[in-house]
Amino acid sequence: MENLIIIGSGPAGYTAAIYAGRAELAPLMFSGEEIGGQLMTTTEVENFPGFPDGILGPDLMAAMRKQAEKFGTKIVDKKVTAVDLKSEPKKVTVGDETYETKTVIIATGASARRLNLPGEQKFYGKGLSACATCDGFFYKGKKVIVVGGGDAAMEEATFLTKFASEVTVLVRGESLRASKIMQERAEADPKIKFAYNTNIVNYLGEDKITGARVKNSATGEESDLAADGIFTAIGHDPNTKIFEGQLPMEKGYVLSENFVRTPIAGVYTAGDVADWRYRQAISAAGTGCMAALEAEKFLAENK
Repeated sequence: MENLIIIGSGPAGYTAAIYAGRAELAPLMFSGEEIGGQLMTTTEVENFPGFPDGILGPDLMAAMRKQAEKFGTKIVDKKVTAVDLKSEPKKVTVGDETYETKTVIIATGASARRLNLPGEQKFYGKGLSACATCDGFFYKGKKVIVVGGGDAAMEEATFLTKFASEVTVLVRGESLRASKIMQERAEADPKIKFAYNTNIVNYLGEDKITGARVKNSATGEESDLAADGIFTAIGHDPNTKIFEGQLPMEKGYVLSENFVRTPIAGVYTAGDVADWRYRQAISAAGTGCMAALEAEKFLAENK
């Protein structure tokens, strides 16, 4: 019988593990397929407090993991394949093994949708990003591309005008899907221009992004578009499939009070699995702390 099982890693999972470990709950963590979460695909992280000179995403996750292990967290690099959250005790299945636990923290995160183009993986953190808030600062005075036509894309494009000299928004269809107010705001910005019926065919560059090969779907014409950075804003998919039917969800995100408390006693969420709004490493870490404190309180009250 486990006191606490943490499903998923990243800033949320590791922070929950640190707090739970210091509370002597001896948490068991299953890190999942994306060990360390989305920060493993970034290079420099400059907005995480405590690192005035910045830190590489993988280095930050490695330090968090080491800290979690220092306080007694047992980390197993396997993926949870099934759960039964409504039973008492709760059951967590990994392959052909089933574990029983008093409490569960779900920190499986969300994955940015990708264009799935050749060489995509190698360019993440080298000019290719899915987070303007995280990486926009690195493009002062440079040209960037934003891919997408919804509210998220307009928000990213508008934010990037604080730094970039020019923002080109590539829209797959003939018009934007964004809300009217977001459209008007983006269209009124002199730094933003739009290319409709346009898709990226391939990324340009060797060690880092230098632009994109684009195709006009209406004419079939292809051309090269120079850019120092490309930001994809085509949405995120929360990793919640194994929790379907057991927890309330909206667009795949678990609905939980303050991004932490679920309707099932002893089951908590942390990070992007429930947070569709902020999606930052520091906010994920904050909810990881909150979830661990909730689990500790629940265990103390239900001895």
